[in-house]
Amino acid sequence: MLPRHLRTLAHCTGEVVVEAAPTQRAVLDAVELRYPVLRGTLRDPSSGRRRPFVRFFACDQDLSHDDPDAPLPEPVAAGSEPFRVVGAMAGG
Repeated sequence: MLPRHLRTLAHCTGEVVVEAAPTQRAVLDAVELRYPVLRGTLRDPSSGRRRPFVRFFACDQDLSHDDPDAPLPEPVAAGSEPFRVVGAMAGG
């Protein structure tokens, strides 16, 4: 699940099915393959690392600092829970 502004940018209307092992990297690779306009918005294209103000959540857990190749929680892998991309906010 993407934030509204990224869904609007990509004209995203549906779900992305991941054919590989369900990891953060596989999900993000599948999203960027289906919606190329999102390349560089979620991860730095040269390093592949998460952008500073982007967070990843699943099953009420912050997965932002997890290994991108670690398996996602079983409910996400089974499709019963979404993998969420959230834009963080900063300021005072």
